[in-house]
Amino acid sequence: MSTHSGITAESLKATIIERLEAQHVQVDDLSAGCGQMFEVVIVSPAFEGLRLLTRHKLVNEKLKEEISKVHAFSQKSYTPEEWEKKKAEQN
Repeated sequence: MSTHSGITAESLKATIIERLEAQHVQVDDLSAGCGQMFEVVIVSPAFEGLRLLTRHKLVNEKLKEEISKVHAFSQKSYTPEEWEKKKAEQN
């Protein structure tokens, strides 16, 4: 039986924008709306000069309360420059 975490894609997105000063956030609820499994893309200047592991630790610290309420949380974190380069490669 699944239970709702109380976390929604919209609330998670707003929290990420606020706490990480993100310029772009994409949140996908992979749990069919019950708020138990999220995949996020975060683009923030806060990641400048940080290695991937340090970025993930930063996100985990800033979202500690929200992450503790869900079953699974996966993240991809980019600087604005990296994000622009990635978008250009996809086109």
